[in-house]
Amino acid sequence: MDALIEKAKKIRLVTFDVDGVLTAGDMSYSQNGIELKHFHVHDGQGMKHLRQTGVEVAIITACKSPAIKRRMEDLGITHVYQMQVDKRVAYEDLKQQLHLTDQQIAYAGDDLPDLPILSRAGLAITVANAPKIMQQYVHWTTKNKGGNGAVREICDFIMQAQGTYQTIIDFYLR
Repeated sequence: MDALIEKAKKIRLVTFDVDGVLTAGDMSYSQNGIELKHFHVHDGQGMKHLRQTGVEVAIITACKSPAIKRRMEDLGITHVYQMQVDKRVAYEDLKQQLHLTDQQIAYAGDDLPDLPILSRAGLAITVANAPKIMQQYVHWTTKNKGGNGAVREICDFIMQAQGTYQTIIDFYLR
């Protein structure tokens, strides 16, 4: 656990996959064929808190959905990369844009398309309901499932490791 905390202390950017991490991975369509996505409110709050402490948040996903765009706009997240079949392109763009090293980036993914980034990120994370093979390629597996508090768990862990979590609590207690 100490090695994990040391990795988390260095993080300046947390990047999330969407389907299976920010959502449970379920696919729902309206009668009009519009894809519906369900996001957990605690996950969004965690991302907002993390940003308040100075850690950037980004999304890299292979899909394209108006629901993703809308949710990220609601949360104030501007680093949103949709339709990224090869997620390394977006990852490299973020690294250059934000002047970061791999060790300063955490990535949370849940399936094989995430492996190219997970193998490079300073803190590689998967969620509890990811295929078991994913655990071989990450530093940490969350206790919570994707779409059900895993993102909040990640955000809270990083803030606790960096000693900034209390500032968020103090903000609400003022």
